Amino acid sequence: MTRFGNQRLTGLVQSEIRAMTTACTRVKGINLAQGVCDTGVPTAVIRSVKEAVDKGINTYTRFDGLASLRQALANKLASYNAIKADPETEITVSCGATGAFQCACMALLNPGDEVIVFEPFYGYHISTLEAVQAVPRVISLNDPRWDLRMDDVVEALNDRTRAIVINTPANPSGKVFTKQELEDIGALAQQHDLLVFTDEIYEYFLYDQREHISLGSFPGMADRTITISGYSKTFSITGWRIGHAVAPASYAELIGAMNDLLYVCAPAPLQYGVAVGIQELGSSFYQKLRQTFQDKRDRFCEILERVGLNPTIPQGAYYVLADVSRIPGETGKARAMWILEKTGVAGVPGEAFFQGDRGSQYIRFSYAKTEKDLAEACSRLAGLRVP
Repeated sequence: MTRFGNQRLTGLVQSEIRAMTTACTRVKGINLAQGVCDTGVPTAVIRSVKEAVDKGINTYTRFDGLASLRQALANKLASYNAIKADPETEITVSCGATGAFQCACMALLNPGDEVIVFEPFYGYHISTLEAVQAVPRVISLNDPRWDLRMDDVVEALNDRTRAIVINTPANPSGKVFTKQELEDIGALAQQHDLLVFTDEIYEYFLYDQREHISLGSFPGMADRTITISGYSKTFSITGWRIGHAVAPASYAELIGAMNDLLYVCAPAPLQYGVAVGIQELGSSFYQKLRQTFQDKRDRFCEILERVGLNPTIPQGAYYVLADVSRIPGETGKARAMWILEKTGVAGVPGEAFFQGDRGSQYIRFSYAKTEKDLAEACSRLAGLRVP
């Protein structure tokens, strides 16, 4: 037993996503646990990174990112998100969307601040809040569509409430918050003087003709919304760690200072590659992305339904929560391991995304896989015999 260790990390454990990835590797299975998005990287992005290295763009950038990337992001935010952001003072490029969220929480929250998070939640949101000694207040959404009851949000408010976290499209549920839900949250935030952190990393993964809506574009919300996103998923570059936060200048200054302290800057040539990708890839790229992943969603969910692992059909992102209540085991972990043993396909136990016992009936699969791997996973799951 060591006498060293930060008490803020008490109770934090390895992500269940990483744990199932490790278990999958041991059996040489197909990993549908981690959203690595192992599809191809756009040629323009790869080419431009090589160009950046050859041009000598290999040293520190400004703490908040390359000017070309911040400008590309400002243009994209204006055209796609309806958010006006000054690339000089309101955009901070960080080491992934997770890094951007970490910097924002460290910069803007104090120990004891309560933050509303919707369940099913992305576990890293909870862990990050706890690491900065904020207090997550979890509010359950109603399955199977994961609808929001505003009465639950109002009931959770108290004098310590400082912020709300919204993930849309959401990991793990695939929920896309409706315009009405966002309007209601925005009105509540203004009424009670709350910040809103929006994680929009899956903003281009939308199905059935849905459109992405950024809360930061709503009247009265630009001054209290921290919009977080990145291109890890969109360009299939999860290992590059290029994300960003958009915030009012006074908040962005604090976020940028924290980003400088933690990371100094994101990798320079990779920033350059993302900037070129944003500039060069047109609407056809994003339309194809949506259609490709909607087709994958439909094929994968059809297999789940066929074998009795009934899915809640995702509206966006590239994950699906499947009902595993008929699988042997008392916990989601036991059920996930049973499926891994029988099929060699790994998913994430639902307890990673829920408080209490509710998560034990779910497993999360990611279908952001190559056609070959997804077809093999479907074939293996199709042979599953659910008791």
